Amino acid sequence: MKSKKRDFENIRDIIKKSQTKKPTAYKWQEMALRVIEELNIPAYKKSSVFKICKELPLQFVESCLNDTKELCATGEKWKYFFKLTSQKE
Repeated sequence: MKSKKRDFENIRDIIKKSQTKKPTAYKWQEMALRVIEELNIPAYKKSSVFKICKELPLQFVESCLNDTKELCATGEKWKYFFKLTSQKE
């Protein structure tokens, strides 16, 4: 009986892995997801990242991301990112 249960768990794992992620509709969405992942943006700030990526040029956002990774070695990198992007506005 245990082996059947174990087999079903394995099948569940396979199905979860085989599900494909839906591609983003716009390039700015892809950039926002990249920023969120690389800078570990907290959940309550994710919508702000999407807004920044939608409203500002992608090259500027990418340079802010690169500058943040290069210049902010410790601490909360996402705060530094928001500081850099606010300079454009």
